[in-house]
Amino acid sequence: MSIPNIITLGRIILVPVIVWAIVSSQMEIAFAIFVIAGVSDAVDGFLAKRFNMQSELGALLDPLADKALLVSIYVALGIWGAVPRWIVILVVSRDIMIVTAVIVSWLFDKPIPMKPLMVSKLNTVAQVAFAALVLASLGFNFKPAPYDVILMGFVTVFTLVSVSLYLVEWVRHMSTIEAR
Repeated sequence: MSIPNIITLGRIILVPVIVWAIVSSQMEIAFAIFVIAGVSDAVDGFLAKRFNMQSELGALLDPLADKALLVSIYVALGIWGAVPRWIVILVVSRDIMIVTAVIVSWLFDKPIPMKPLMVSKLNTVAQVAFAALVLASLGFNFKPAPYDVILMGFVTVFTLVSVSLYLVEWVRHMSTIEAR
C-alpha cells in the first residue's frame, strides 16, 4: 500500500463526511472538505508520478474516489435544492452509463481500454468548479450569478459531448463481437 493509495483512500473516506456536512447545512465544512479532497487528489497524483509510486490499485482507486466524491456532492446538493435536479440526473446518468458500458464489455470478455478523453477532463474541471462555486456561495453567503449559470452550461455541454463520444467508442468497440 503506497502513500498515494493511502491518500486516495482518505479521499474516499471523506465522501460520507462531506455528504453529512451538506445535509446538515454545514456548508463551510463541506467547502473545506472539498478543498482538502482536491488538494489530496493533486498530492497523490504528484507523488505517484514524481516518485514512481503508480500502481494498478491506484489507477482504479483514483478515478473511483473522484467519481464518488463528485456524484455524492451533486446528489446531496440536488436533494438540498442547491442545484437543479436535471443537472444531477445528467451528471449521475453519464457516470452510470459509462460504468454500465465497462461492465457489459467485461461480461462479453471484451474489456474496453480505459483512457479518459480530453472532453472528459474538461467535464471534470467544469463539474469541480461548479460544485466548488455552489459550496462556497452557500458556505460564505454570496450570490454566484452569473458564474453558476456559465459553469452549469459548461457542465451540461461537456457531459453530453463526453457521454456521446464514449458511447460511440463503446459501440464501435463492441460491434466486433460475433453472434453465437
